[in-house]
Amino acid sequence: MPFDFIKTHLQARQQDALLRKRHVVQQATARTITVSNKAYLNFASNDYLGFGDEAVNLNDSHALGSHSSALVTGYQAQQKALEQYLCEQFGYGAGMLFNSGFSANSSVIKALFQDKAAAQNSAIFQDKLNHASLIDGAMHSNAALVRFNHNDMNHLRSRLEKSKAQNKLIISEGVFSMDGDTAPLKELLALAKQHNALLMIDDAHGFGALGKTGLGSCEAFITQTLPDILVITFGKAVASSGACVLGSKQFIDYMLQFNRDYTYSTAMSPLMASHTLARIKSIKTADDKRDKLNANIALFKQLAKSHNIAVMKSNTAIQPIVLGCAEQTLQAADKLKQQGIWLTAIRPPTVAHNTSRLRITLTAAHTEQDITYLVKHLVGAIA
Repeated sequence: MPFDFIKTHLQARQQDALLRKRHVVQQATARTITVSNKAYLNFASNDYLGFGDEAVNLNDSHALGSHSSALVTGYQAQQKALEQYLCEQFGYGAGMLFNSGFSANSSVIKALFQDKAAAQNSAIFQDKLNHASLIDGAMHSNAALVRFNHNDMNHLRSRLEKSKAQNKLIISEGVFSMDGDTAPLKELLALAKQHNALLMIDDAHGFGALGKTGLGSCEAFITQTLPDILVITFGKAVASSGACVLGSKQFIDYMLQFNRDYTYSTAMSPLMASHTLARIKSIKTADDKRDKLNANIALFKQLAKSHNIAVMKSNTAIQPIVLGCAEQTLQAADKLKQQGIWLTAIRPPTVAHNTSRLRITLTAAHTEQDITYLVKHLVGAIA
C-alpha cells in the first residue's frame, strides 16, 4: 500500500522508546507547570531568568501583525528599532529579524552559499554537537560540510589545514543546548583569523543569561573581535520568540538579496518586536536574576556531587544527566513526574545513540528548596 512506511516508522519509534508526544500545558512559569490538571516543579524551561512570569508594560500599542514580507511592507519601525538596538550594543553594522532561531540559522547558511560556482570552492566546518538547524542548513547548502569533534580545536585546526576551499565558514554554538558546556570562543576566533575563515556563532542559550550585562557568550569580545555572524534568539532568556542575525552591512545586504526564508515569510510582528526590545533592555540591568541563576546552578552542582550524581561539565543553566538507554531515561522521567517534577527525557535523534539523558534546566525562579527536592528524588529515579 502507498505510504505504508508511515505506520512502519511509527511502530519502530514506539518499540525503541523513541516515540515523541506533545503534552498540553495549561499553565507554565519558569518554576512551575500544570499538565492534565496536575502541578509540577518545572525543570524543563528555557526561561532562564524567569522573565516570562513578568508582564511587559508599554504605553503605546502596535499592530499584532506585520501583514507582509519585510521586503514588501512588513518592515516597520518597531523591527528596525530592535535591530538597531542590538547592533549598537554589540557593534555590528546591521541585523535582520526572523520569526524563529531555526529559520535564522538554516536559511543564513543556505543563502550564503546559494552561488553554486562559489560553493564548489567552499566548506562549512561544524562542531559535531551543533544544533539541528545549523546542520540542516549546511546539508541543504551547496558547500561541503566538514564536522569536527566537539570543542576540539586541534581537530578543527587539522580540518582547516587540510581543506583546499577558498571560502571557509566555521560554525559553533555559544552554549550547547544538550550538553550545557560553552564553546572556546577565543580559540575559534583565532583559528578563523589564521585561516581567513568566517566565524558564525549561535548564542541561543547564552544571550540574556551570560555576560556582565546579559549580552551572552560574546560580550567579553565586544571591545576586541566579534564573530563575523552572530545569531541570537529571543525564545530562551528573553522569554519572547524570534531571532536576530547580526553581521556587517555588506553581509546583511547579501542576505536581503538571497535569503529565501526572509524574503518569503511574513515579517516579525511589530507588537512582538516592541515587547522584545523592552525585555532586552530589562535584561541589561537584571544582575539580581543572573546572580540568582548562577547561585542555583552552583547549588545544584554541589548537591549532585554530594549525592554521587554524575552531571556533565556544564556551568550553565543546562545540567544534563546522561543515562544512555532511551527506555531507562523515559522511566526515570516518569518516576520524577510521580514526585511532582517535570523535566525532559532527551533521546535520539536529538542526541547520539546510547547518550539519552535527563536534561535539567535551572532558572532564577527556582528556590533552594526546589533544587534540594529535585536532587533528593533524582537519586531514586536514576538508581
